Amino acid sequence: MSITTVLTVSGMSCGHCEKTVSAGLSAIPGVTAVVADAPSGRVTVASVQPLEETLLRSAVDGAGFTFVGQA
Repeated sequence: MSITTVLTVSGMSCGHCEKTVSAGLSAIPGVTAVVADAPSGRVTVASVQPLEETLLRSAVDGAGFTFVGQA
């Protein structure tokens, strides 16, 4: 079973930004896929279990971007 979480992230402006955010979130245990879309600021995260918002925020902030919230 896969759980999908959609985040809003500010500060992404290009493909490199998308890759950086995706790499940070992919490092969270249990994350199976990440799709970031810079123009919309949306990041879709697939995982095997629900993810704590603090983990998501830490990964996004650690990548140099701003976690706005879950969409």
